[in-house]
Amino acid sequence: MRIHLASSFLFLILSSSILNAQDLAFYIEQAKINSPLIQDNKNQSEAARLEVERLKAFYTKAQVSLTGSYLFAPVITRDNGQSKLELNPSGASENYSGYDLASSNGGVYQGLVNINQPLFNGARYETTAQQTLIGAQINENTIQLTAHDLEKFVTDQYILCLQDYKQTEYLSSMSRIIIEQRNIISKLVENGISKQSDLSLLIIEQKTQETALNTFKATYRRDLMDLRVLCGISDTTYQVLDDITLQPGEDVVVSRFAEKYRLDSLNLVATQKVFELKYKPVVGAFANTGLNAVYAPTIPSRFGLSAGVNFTMNITDGKQKRITQQRTAVLIQSTSLYKNFFYSQNSVRKNRILTELTSINERLTLTEDQLKEYQKLLEFYKQELGRGQISVINYITVLKNMTITQRDFVLLQTNKELLINLYNYWNW
Repeated sequence: MRIHLASSFLFLILSSSILNAQDLAFYIEQAKINSPLIQDNKNQSEAARLEVERLKAFYTKAQVSLTGSYLFAPVITRDNGQSKLELNPSGASENYSGYDLASSNGGVYQGLVNINQPLFNGARYETTAQQTLIGAQINENTIQLTAHDLEKFVTDQYILCLQDYKQTEYLSSMSRIIIEQRNIISKLVENGISKQSDLSLLIIEQKTQETALNTFKATYRRDLMDLRVLCGISDTTYQVLDDITLQPGEDVVVSRFAEKYRLDSLNLVATQKVFELKYKPVVGAFANTGLNAVYAPTIPSRFGLSAGVNFTMNITDGKQKRITQQRTAVLIQSTSLYKNFFYSQNSVRKNRILTELTSINERLTLTEDQLKEYQKLLEFYKQELGRGQISVINYITVLKNMTITQRDFVLLQTNKELLINLYNYWNW
């Protein structure tokens, strides 16, 4: 029994710590861990590393193979007026029916061990390996871009959840205020100081606030589930998210978004170098040993070996090399134009966001001052309402106006956080 209670207590502690740990950083980290695109690019990078090893073996290591063949080509000879079937003709007869012995040799008996060793292929290997490694760098950059995108998307959804929760908190406080005033008015009605219609108005307003509260609670749960879906989390428990206060980062001069254009240019250059490998000479050494015979009775004497060197070189192909160089130069120029356009566009975009932030901060200050005045006025009305000096309609009107102002204030706070998150996304 004690063990069971201890286990339950430990489980509650662990569950509580897990829930408390589910802040914005937790959700961002889970989104990165569970992202199939990030995992796929990691696998692509590992595949590129293995491809480099394969290229090294292909261009620099000896290739050993076994070959064997057997060709059966019998003929019918007609020497001395007699027809005779020869399963393995020696080639002495000139009058025969069957395949031409010059092409078939009467048969083939081969069993060879072959060795092919590429020579002077270090530069060829380095060129092709460089292209593969640049592809791996592109995958790594895609991982960083995807992670950065996830940070923005998750943060945006997290901010929307906070907006919903702040609305529920404020509506809950409004409901408590109305219930408190309802109890006061009930006593005044019993004493004949207030009218029953005043109490009915408060009851109606209480129901209105409770309906809005339930709506925002449902919206919060929905947005919380959307946040977990975005992060690949299967948890469905209710949780109150930690509040956040984002700050714009320092202005970044060299954007990491531009890394894509640099890698694209490097990839174009590497592709051009690989294409130009066809114009370099290819030299290789080869050797083989084993059985190579065409006449079965001589097989025991036909074991031997051979070796040699091969050489190939492309002389001309209609100036394709110069054409591809021009094509690569044009594509690199296009990449440079995209890069310059991004920097120009991004500068304007960041300045626009900062201008909007300045405007929102001013509106937040004004709205906050307005809420403070509403709170003072509401406190005065509560006292006057308790003494029966004002009507409930005036009190409810002020309460509704304050509720609308508070919602606007929360929306302004949300828009501010979203703008800061957007600025930090592009200022990267």
